[in-house]
Amino acid sequence: MTIKRYNAGIQRAKGLLELTAALYDSSLTSESWKAAEGVLQTDSHLGNALKLSLTAKPNDRKGTTLSFATGGFREIEAVAAGKFSLAWVNPSVFLTMACRGKGPFRRKLPLRTLAAFPSYDVMGFAVHESTGITSLSQIKKERFPLKLSTRLVTQSALRENSTMFTVAAVMKAAGFTFADLRKWGGKIHLASRPSDPARRESIESGAVNAIFDEGIKSWSRTALENGFRFLPVEGDVLKSMVAMGYRRSEMTRTRFPGMTKDVTTLDFSGWPMIVRADMPDETAYAICEAIEQRKDVIPTDNYKPLDMAQLCANDEEAPYDVPLHQGAERFYRDRGYLK
Repeated sequence: MTIKRYNAGIQRAKGLLELTAALYDSSLTSESWKAAEGVLQTDSHLGNALKLSLTAKPNDRKGTTLSFATGGFREIEAVAAGKFSLAWVNPSVFLTMACRGKGPFRRKLPLRTLAAFPSYDVMGFAVHESTGITSLSQIKKERFPLKLSTRLVTQSALRENSTMFTVAAVMKAAGFTFADLRKWGGKIHLASRPSDPARRESIESGAVNAIFDEGIKSWSRTALENGFRFLPVEGDVLKSMVAMGYRRSEMTRTRFPGMTKDVTTLDFSGWPMIVRADMPDETAYAICEAIEQRKDVIPTDNYKPLDMAQLCANDEEAPYDVPLHQGAERFYRDRGYLK
C-alpha cells in the first residue's frame, strides 16, 4: 500500500487550521439554552473575527496566495480592493448594495457570489400593544417616546454594522432618528446581540415597549407572548428600502405562531461567501471543491446538514442578487447542483 503524506509546510499549516477549528469545542466554550429555537447554543471566550492568509513563496511563479476574512462592510470593501481573496459576510443584501453602489457603498464594487449559505432572517420592528402604535409613520406623527431595545447606536455602528445601518435607514425613511426618540422622552436600551438575556428580561418586566432588530428567531416568541406586535414595513418606507437593494419579505403566522396576521418586512437572510469578479476561475472552482469536501463539518445556521445545491439555489434561506462567479457556476453545473 502506498503511504501518502503532505509536504512539511502543508502539514504544519493544515495542522494549525484543524487545531484552530477544534478550539471551538474546547474548555474555552460554554453552552446556553435558546428557548425560542429549542436548541443549545455554543458560545466561547475565543474570538471569532477571522483574518487568515495562505501565502505562496515569492519565487514560486505557480504559487497561489489566498486570504480569508469574516465580517461586514469593511471586509466587503477589502475584497473589492484586493486585500482579501474571500470574505464570508451577513446578510446577502449588503453584497447587493456593494455591487450596485447603494447604501453605505459610494461606488459599484467588482464582486461575485461564490456561495450563499442558508440563514433565514428578517428585520423585526415590534411595539407593545399598549402603545397604540400600528405603523412606523405613526411614531413620527405622535412623537412617541419609545423605550426601545436595539443594538449599539454609535455613529460608527450606524455606518458599519449591517443591523444598525438597516434599523437607522428604516427609521430615517419613516421620518425619525434615535436623537428624535430621545428628544421626545424615549430611552434606548442596548442589547449586545438579539438573544441577549437582558433583552428577554426587559421584555418580560415591561422595561421596554419596542424592539428593532434582526435575529428574529431568538426574540420574536418572547415578544409575542408578552403583548408585542410587529409593524409592517410598507408604503414609501418599503419603496425606499427596496430601491437601496433590500428584498421584501413576509413574517407569516405559519412561521411565527402568535401573530394575528402576516406582516410585510425586509429580508435579512443569507451568509454569502464573496470574491472579486476577476478571481481566476480555477481558484473559485477549487474553493467550491473544498466546501464540498468539508460540507459535513461546516456549521450551518438552519440546523441541517449542508446541502451543496442550496449554496447556488437562490432560495428563501440563502438569497443572492449578485451573479455567481463563473468558476463557481462551472463547479455547481459540473457537479449537477445547478440545473
